[in-house]
Amino acid sequence: MAVSLVISVVGLFADQRLVTGELAWHKPLKFAISNGLYGITLAWMLSLFPRWKRTLWWMGTFIAGALLLETVLITYQAARGTKSHFNLSSPLDANILLAMGVGSVVLWGVTLVIGFLLMRQRLIDRPLAWTIRIGVLLAVAGMTYGFVMVTPTPDQAAVMEATGHSPYIGAHSVGVPDGQSALPVTGWNEVGGDLRVPHFVGIHALQVLPLLAIALQAMAARYALLREQSTRTRLVVAVSLGYAGVLAVVSWQAFRGQALFALDGSTVSAVGVVVVATLIAVLAILGKAKGGAEQDRSDDEDKAPSVTA
Repeated sequence: MAVSLVISVVGLFADQRLVTGELAWHKPLKFAISNGLYGITLAWMLSLFPRWKRTLWWMGTFIAGALLLETVLITYQAARGTKSHFNLSSPLDANILLAMGVGSVVLWGVTLVIGFLLMRQRLIDRPLAWTIRIGVLLAVAGMTYGFVMVTPTPDQAAVMEATGHSPYIGAHSVGVPDGQSALPVTGWNEVGGDLRVPHFVGIHALQVLPLLAIALQAMAARYALLREQSTRTRLVVAVSLGYAGVLAVVSWQAFRGQALFALDGSTVSAVGVVVVATLIAVLAILGKAKGGAEQDRSDDEDKAPSVTA
């Protein structure tokens, strides 16, 4: 992924060709960063297992192979100046799309198996264990949108019905064609819905949620309310459920053909419900922790020996 990142950065400056409205090397750059983060996170997660070392080694190898295959093919298509995804315009392009599909199935399936193994694994730190478990499940949910994207659009379905073949199958966008006005950096459609949004939010739960557990553990040394492991566990579960709520909202947006920042009243209400519910849960957990700490102090004072004259 590091090699792909360097090649993509050079390509952005040296090659000004556009593919579906963006620079040809923009996509391999994004995939290099995303896949690199995924690989680093997964390697760290697998290191936490005290058992199943050989099984996990094979799983990690399958995932590394799938990521490598996808990255090489995306980079190759960028060098050709053509689309890597949804492209059936030639036998070569169709075979490349099929190979990437096989890699995606391997990546999805092995990650799901790792998630089930994590459900049975008792890690030392419970808050971290829960964020990893939930993060894996949300990542698998996010990956599922990759399969949804290759569903033919209505226009493509009409062409296939009329001619028996379409040069392209599937799209990132919902309600509008790909290549419309896009957000900077991410390239997400800012005119209509974009399935890459829930895809991104789901996959990167694998980094965001464990980082939350690590941050809370670091803060526990300074804040007494966070010193109890049970409190931190409740907090990470509450925030993880809130994150899942955000994933549900952006998924709903995308399927309705609504751009990420083109919020209507229904979306604003849904976001508000998720945010308020998460805040209430967090405040309730902290309030309970504070009450428990005060009760412990009171009990300690009652047990302290009295001094008499």
